[in-house]
Parts: sequence; structure tokens; C-alpha cells
Amino acid sequence: MTARKTLLDQDGVRLDVDDTGAVATVTLDRPAKRNAQSPALWRALTAAGRQLPGSVRVVLLRGEGKSFSAGLDRQAFTPEGFDGEPSFLDLAHGTDEALDTEIASYQEAFTWWRRTDLVSIAAVQGHAIGAGFQLALACDLRVCADDVQFAMRETSLGLVPDLGGTQPLVELVGYARALEICATGRFVHAEEAERTGLANLVVPGSELDAAAADLAAALLAAPRDAVIETKALLRGAAGRTYDQQRAAERAAQGRRLRDLAGLGE
Repeated sequence: MTARKTLLDQDGVRLDVDDTGAVATVTLDRPAKRNAQSPALWRALTAAGRQLPGSVRVVLLRGEGKSFSAGLDRQAFTPEGFDGEPSFLDLAHGTDEALDTEIASYQEAFTWWRRTDLVSIAAVQGHAIGAGFQLALACDLRVCADDVQFAMRETSLGLVPDLGGTQPLVELVGYARALEICATGRFVHAEEAERTGLANLVVPGSELDAAAADLAAALLAAPRDAVIETKALLRGAAGRTYDQQRAAERAAQGRRLRDLAGLGE
């Protein structure tokens, strides 16, 4: 078994890096609360992204216990909210600028997973609801247990998904299905998740960690710079015309050929 070094363990988030330095594992570690999320947990997730060593190529995201994440901790909806945190009621009574700034700080926990120099894999079991669904969507790839239950429940609370999940959901399943999933709040189970592209792979729950580790190992087989260039090409493809994409491919290949010939910068 590969040894790990723990770099962060706070507010329900643990960051470990294996002894090769190439694979980091971020674990949501509030199993008694089904890994329910809070502003403190989001700050810890942001800190985990900032503390990744430069050697890391693949980041695995997993949840301890039976559920990946049941979403936002219900304490957020009480008048008192979380100790030391502005309640949702406080935010509603604040200025537009203060509200925007606070939500932007929450979103930081969900944005770094798609960095071009990394490939992120969410290993998802049980419930992935609301913020949990959006955290899984923040990753590049999703390996799911056969008991997975995705749901976007924000609209049932009179809210919208605001943690970066709407764009990747539309990219994966299309506008019409994304609207239906979000507006109804229904569960998406493993078979549908795999069929519609939400899940790259579905495995029995007992095999989830091993399947995610195998995928990480496969991603490490290719040279790092080739993976980085390929990811950048694919991530930007939707925003380019066909001719622009061809030009981007030529430029990327030119950089790779020069690098392989020892002529890179």
C-alpha cells in the first residue's frame, strides 16, 4: 500500500499526498453528518488546493463513510447559522457587493479542481446532493459506486445552484436534461449517471477506491506536459470555432515536438 503524508486536516477536510508526490487525496471527513458542507469546510477545501505540492498530477476527491456529501449543512438555514459566520439572513440584508464577495469566497472551494496542470477525480458513493453534487461536478472525472444518488435540491429551497455546478452539468448532459434535473430536484441514479456522461465509470461500492486509484495510475502513464496540453485543448474546445481549434492543436503540437526534440524553453 502506498504511504501517504498528511498536509492538512481541519474542518472536515484531509489532504494526503502519496510518497511519489504525484497523487493527492482530498477526503471529506465528516461521516457522522454525511459530509455535510459548511463555510469552514469550503475554506479548508480552498486551502487544500493552495497547499498542493507542484509535483501533484492527479487529485482524488472522496468522502468518508456511506455518503460522498449530503450537501449544505442544515444549520446554515437556521437563524443563528454557524458560529462566527454570517447567516443566510445576514447575507440577504447586506449590500450587493458584500453578498457577491461572500458567495465568491464559497465558490473558491469548487474552482481549483479543473486547473490545467491537474486531473481531478471524484470517487462518489451514496448521496451527492446539492453542494455535494456540485463538488463532484467540479472535478474532471467521476468514478461512482452503484449506490450513487445525485440530486440538485437548491430550487426546492428557493435557491439556485451557485457553487460552479451549472456549467459542467450542462456540458455533460445538455441544457434540457440539466434544467429538468435542477428544477425538479429528482435523484439521478448510477445507471442514468453513466448513460448520460455524469459518471465515467460505475463500480460496486467495495471497488470504488480501487477503481479511482486505477484511473489515477492510468492518467500518470502519459508524460505530464502532453496531458496538460491535451486537457487545455479539450477544455477550450467548446469556446472555439473549428478553425480556431485546429490552430490551437497545431500550436500545442509544435510545443510538444520542440520539447521532445530538446528545443523547448
